[in-house]
Amino acid sequence: MGCAPSIHISDSRVVYHSSKESEECNSPHQTNTTMSQQQQGNPVPGLFIKSSNTSTYKVRTNSSKKDKRENSQSMEAETQTSRSSVKAPVTDVQFGPMRLHQDQLQVLLVFAKEDNQSNGFCWACEKAGFRCNIARTPESALECFLDKHHDIIIIDHRHSRYFDAEALCRSIRTTKPSENTVIIGVVRRHADREESSVLPLISAGFTRRYVENSNIMACYNELIQLKFGEVQAQFKLRACNSLFTALEKSQEAIEITSEDHVIQYVNPAFETVMGYQIGELIGKELTEVPINEKKADFLDTINSCIKIGKEWQGMYYAKKKNGDSIQQNVKILPVVGQGGKIRHYVSISRLCNDNNKAEKTCERVQAESQTDIQTCRHKDRRKGSLDVRSTTSRGSDGSSQRRHSSMARIHSMTIEAPITKVINIINAAQESSPMPVAEALDRVLEILRTTELYSPQLGTKDEDPHTSDLVGGLMTDGLRRLSGNEYILSAKQTHQVAGSLISPISLNDIPPRITQAMENEEHWDFDIFELEAATHKRPLVYLGLKIFARFGICEFLNCSESTLRSWLQVIEANYHSSNSYHNSTHSADVLHATAYFLSKERVKQTLDPIDEVAALIAATVHDVDHPGRTNSFLCNAGSELAILYNDTAVLESHHAALAFQLTTRDDKCNIFKNMERNEYRTLRQAIIDMVLATEMTKHFEHVNKFVNSINKPLAALEENGNNGDGESIKTVLTSPENRILIKRMLIKCADISNPCRPIEQCIEWAGRISEEYFAQTDEEKRQGLPVVMPVFDRNTCSIPKSQISFIDYFITDMFDAWDAFADLPNLMQHLDNNFKYWKGLDERKLRSLRPPPE
Repeated sequence: MGCAPSIHISDSRVVYHSSKESEECNSPHQTNTTMSQQQQGNPVPGLFIKSSNTSTYKVRTNSSKKDKRENSQSMEAETQTSRSSVKAPVTDVQFGPMRLHQDQLQVLLVFAKEDNQSNGFCWACEKAGFRCNIARTPESALECFLDKHHDIIIIDHRHSRYFDAEALCRSIRTTKPSENTVIIGVVRRHADREESSVLPLISAGFTRRYVENSNIMACYNELIQLKFGEVQAQFKLRACNSLFTALEKSQEAIEITSEDHVIQYVNPAFETVMGYQIGELIGKELTEVPINEKKADFLDTINSCIKIGKEWQGMYYAKKKNGDSIQQNVKILPVVGQGGKIRHYVSISRLCNDNNKAEKTCERVQAESQTDIQTCRHKDRRKGSLDVRSTTSRGSDGSSQRRHSSMARIHSMTIEAPITKVINIINAAQESSPMPVAEALDRVLEILRTTELYSPQLGTKDEDPHTSDLVGGLMTDGLRRLSGNEYILSAKQTHQVAGSLISPISLNDIPPRITQAMENEEHWDFDIFELEAATHKRPLVYLGLKIFARFGICEFLNCSESTLRSWLQVIEANYHSSNSYHNSTHSADVLHATAYFLSKERVKQTLDPIDEVAALIAATVHDVDHPGRTNSFLCNAGSELAILYNDTAVLESHHAALAFQLTTRDDKCNIFKNMERNEYRTLRQAIIDMVLATEMTKHFEHVNKFVNSINKPLAALEENGNNGDGESIKTVLTSPENRILIKRMLIKCADISNPCRPIEQCIEWAGRISEEYFAQTDEEKRQGLPVVMPVFDRNTCSIPKSQISFIDYFITDMFDAWDAFADLPNLMQHLDNNFKYWKGLDERKLRSLRPPPE
């Protein structure tokens, strides 16, 4: 039997499919194919021959007339079947998230002479529904392939006397369309010979070989395996061209690395941004190319995330080829491949820019009141605000307008966590919901506001190296590369009070100079440094005695003034006077700020006496035995405290624990000894909670919860006409959960209130904290530890820039929220003045605390 009747030989002597498309496939050029055998009256059995004088197809065989009639009817039926197969529906192929449509496959058979093997593949193509073309010479094969772009090419490799099959394969492989074509070589079956190697075939460009077998089902099985194997794989690879086009044209810089962080691909946008050529990067390990931040702690943080299959997103600074540093918003995605393992990492980077800052500033100015326009001029400190309705609040009209301005910023804070957005959506839905739904949503909000769902997503603010280092140094607990060196903190060697310090002191016999230095301690502008000088760096005992007396702490604790005095002396003795910042003067400063906040009207309405006692004690002990180093330093150094507290809130846990150890070990200074057990436990828990709240890793969580659970509900009530005396406001203020949030916010604001102090105090505190960070950097370099805050190098640091970053990232939002609650116009004015001062120095490119003398 001959091959499928849907095959015909065209006038160009190239064998084509007898469908509509076969007519389009006819070559415009003559080929070297000769059909002398057919022209001499001995045609290939079963092939349709298109005669020169007719447009119909005939079956030329040596059969009798009767056979011819039957064969003709049979062939007509088979031709119709073949044509219907050409119209077979396309196949859908899923490639990742892409859905691809695979057209009917096209097969090119390259056989110099027709034989059973070529016929077997012809019928197999018919059975599989593939389009099939036949070429007799290499020239016609190449011509037909370039015209049709076949999916499969089957080349007869059995008869070298007709043409060189390997040379033909190489010729085809040199063409662009062959990139995704499967080429099969048909080889002889040699039962009496050793199996020959396929390497010559592979080298020539063949995909695989087929040992001759003319059985139609064997040929059919081969084609089906090819379709669902190599052909489909190549079809998917061909679809990758569209993906690479998207990558190449993307405006975001994209980098793909192997699981071993060897660079495999970068797009043109990456080359443009980083200044490298692709050839300089491909095949290099990331560590060989200085394009990423080299902070070990930062890179370890990223790796710890992506190596467990999680996406990482954040901001960091990258170094261009020319050495320039650029800030990028980066997303790194692990790609899981064979074996369920991560096989690639895809990094997508976008340059950060400040183009929209001016627009945000304009929006903010429109939203804020005229009394705050002076403040708004400093766009680097204030962020854009949405307009909100005016609120009715306590105080004068000026105070009301100013607090409205703060509330406007509260409503548009940029530190929102995902849960904050959820709460906002629910609030909006309540306005148009029927009563049962609104009540149900109220219960939802109550649940959300009393659970730990407020951790924010960082990286939304504009950062610079100062901000990055501050965040890295203050908001992490180490967990970085550990050194063999160990930083031994003598946590157990607590200081005993020298006998000369235990001489009886009461408020009645305090020296006149010290009394004079404490005259205005109830005011915010109180000068703690004057008291420090008057007391020879022991301000905590004296200020503590006066403030604790004013708040009646001894009466509440049922302890004597001498016990309180002894306790204050023990606590102060365990602050390190050698620290430039974290010493007893800082403790006294935080105690003063805490007392000032406790005297504000709304705070007094909210907190109970036990809350006030807890706040004052917590402020006093919150940094006791501070070593002058950050948590990250202690974790990196493998200190005893870091090991004891599992690298989590190391210092804060130590301060709280040591405070109670010092207090309870000696009755002479045990201010809690006469308290009832349950009341003591309540007080102890409140003190511990407030001390732990000073840990900066939870900074945004505490601020977010305060804003969403207190600021915004109060603002909503005030906007509805409630002037602050209603039962609803009282409920918001005095619920146990909200009292905890208020106490945390109070001590946090007191702890880092330096930027809100009068300018001279602000400058002094800035110098002291900078010196302490400088000393830490020096020690890290000496011990070979990771440098937690590289920007705090005493030789290169810009103190104005560090203060600007600290104010913009940590202070502004928090004090806007606290001001909206407690009404603190004087603090906000100092904050604005101090920010202007640091900006002025920075604009003059000065790095020092003060401008040079004129």
